[in-house]
Amino acid sequence: MKQDTTRGATYAVDCEDYVHVVEFNPFDSGSPGSLIAYGGNDYVAIASCRFQEEDTSVNGIEFKILKTFHHEVRVDAIAWSPETRSDTLTPILRFCTAAGDKTLRVFTSDFHEQNKCQLIDGHSSYINDVVFCSCEGNDIASVSDDHTCRIWDLGGNQIAMFMLRSPGMSVAWHPEEAFKLMIAEKTGTIRFYDLTTHQAILSLESMQVPLMSADWCLKNTFRVGAVAGNDWFIWEMPRSRLMLILLLICLMCVFFFFFLFFWFFNSLFIGMQQETIA
Repeated sequence: MKQDTTRGATYAVDCEDYVHVVEFNPFDSGSPGSLIAYGGNDYVAIASCRFQEEDTSVNGIEFKILKTFHHEVRVDAIAWSPETRSDTLTPILRFCTAAGDKTLRVFTSDFHEQNKCQLIDGHSSYINDVVFCSCEGNDIASVSDDHTCRIWDLGGNQIAMFMLRSPGMSVAWHPEEAFKLMIAEKTGTIRFYDLTTHQAILSLESMQVPLMSADWCLKNTFRVGAVAGNDWFIWEMPRSRLMLILLLICLMCVFFFFFLFFWFFNSLFIGMQQETIA
């Protein structure tokens, strides 16, 4: 836990084993510091860290490992659940991992002795990314080399599947756009799907391959970033285009309900006329 200038990093933390993936908790957990999870060949560590940029009482970085979980195989991806809270009477720690054996594991703990692990099996190839995709933390989305994005409940049941045209590299969900899911494919296409209709509503193209990773900006729902080929891409999605899409959807809904209203009363009027003639 020292400042490190030799590798260009602001801070460095010593770990006992290899680290394959690191993920900060993007949600408010009630912890005085930021929660961070990192995984290696056979473990996942949960830690709390505070930086001097955020707290003047901290000298550099304050890093504390809270809990370590045994993981049977290599950890390839980690996703935090929005349910994770450390400031309640019954604290809950929940996260999901994608493993090297093509499965997902949902870990639930009270930060102490009560621990549970739910295994989710269904992908036929390696899983590249995973994310919780509901405000309640009940649904999980994962993308794989098997050209699918699958959505699961916490019990491991598959509740939806999107067929992709190439391996899925990244999947992202935004709490301010709770009914949308971003899926990035290896061929450079990033699509946004409606989680209610399961239809694609918007797409972006990197024009370079392979696309290795993409993310949806937490502070700006109109900003998306990706790494493809040798370049880093940032899209500022036109607000007018998104608003136009929403407006068209609203107009279609209004037209649909107007049509139902007109059809109902027209049928009612014709029925009354027939009764009067009879």
